[in-house]
Amino acid sequence: MTAVPGWHPGAMRSGTDVTENSLRHLLNEWDPIGVAENAQDEYDCMLTPLLQRFRGGADQTEIRDFLRHELEAHFGLTPLPSEPEEMTVRLMSWWTAASKADGTDYA
Repeated sequence: MTAVPGWHPGAMRSGTDVTENSLRHLLNEWDPIGVAENAQDEYDCMLTPLLQRFRGGADQTEIRDFLRHELEAHFGLTPLPSEPEEMTVRLMSWWTAASKADGTDYA
């Protein structure tokens, strides 16, 4: 296998570094499994799927369902109904502001 100059694994990620870092920060603040202080990349598995959903025009229900699924299927939690709902509201608000700030206005 030949290395491609200038390519690195992160090059395939969607979104700008600023957008990803901002989303990572929100997910780490939420920290549903309580490890973000020691593992800043714990929720990176949700970055690309969330950004794809936002850019595709996902509504609050789709984002909430995605978060609930990740909590249950990926992290093995049984969240209270309010947990993904509250985070969804924060994420929707963040996305609206972020998309307007960078001129893409997906919202």
